[in-house]
Amino acid sequence: MTLQQEIVGNAMQMAVVNLRPGQTVYCEAGKFLFKTTNVTMETRLSGPSGNGGQQSGGGGGMGGMLRQAMGTAMQVGQRMLAGESLAFQYFTAQGGEGTVGFAGVLPGEMRALELDGSRAWFAEKDAFVAAESTVDFGVAFQGGRTGMSGGEGFVLEKFTGYGTVIIAGAGNFIDLNPADFGGRIEVDTGCVVAFEEGIQYGVQRVGGLNRQGIMNAVFGGEGLSLATLEGNGRVILQSLTIESLANALRKAQGGDKQGPTGGLFSTNVG
Repeated sequence: MTLQQEIVGNAMQMAVVNLRPGQTVYCEAGKFLFKTTNVTMETRLSGPSGNGGQQSGGGGGMGGMLRQAMGTAMQVGQRMLAGESLAFQYFTAQGGEGTVGFAGVLPGEMRALELDGSRAWFAEKDAFVAAESTVDFGVAFQGGRTGMSGGEGFVLEKFTGYGTVIIAGAGNFIDLNPADFGGRIEVDTGCVVAFEEGIQYGVQRVGGLNRQGIMNAVFGGEGLSLATLEGNGRVILQSLTIESLANALRKAQGGDKQGPTGGLFSTNVG
């Protein structure tokens, strides 16, 4: 059943979730804002297993407990390698309906995605805010060449299962389908928020190793690579990249690291 939620606010949105009795929602540590007193909060290292957010006993006595512990350790190891939060917080309404509030960490929009089990969704690292316990959270690593070239696209969050998942990004969102633009779009690697399974994500060089290609890389502010998205499906882009926000903050503090040309010759060492 769809999660009852409302996204409110403008420049810094929040999601207000209404839970039915016994219903569970979970979030990444650090995304929780408030709750009513009849909503319990529990912090776990393990992610949901599609069984309503309840941890499985594993079965088989000591062997089942060992398998469960190993599974949890693998999940934690993946999230640590990806730079994600090590723990999740679970919220369950007890004795009646309850309310919980969540938000992202950057000024921008939020979006509720509905999963019907037919297609997974992929999102940029740190986009995940909260989801029903029937939605599984995972980490997907892009293949070597694509990942190393793509920067932000090296690690992706993956959502499967059924129900509602709430994501957040920076600035304003725009929804596109590459099929409406000849089957392929090219974007700044930091602009990709999320995309449906079936969309092919890749990275390509900005122009060739010629005069114009060098001009694009040196003075265009994009560096040497662009992200490519191909196929037929939903793509969500954001208008503000984390890199541009960080550069703006450094500039406001008198520490402009972008340099006069930006792009390839940026003096940003942090």
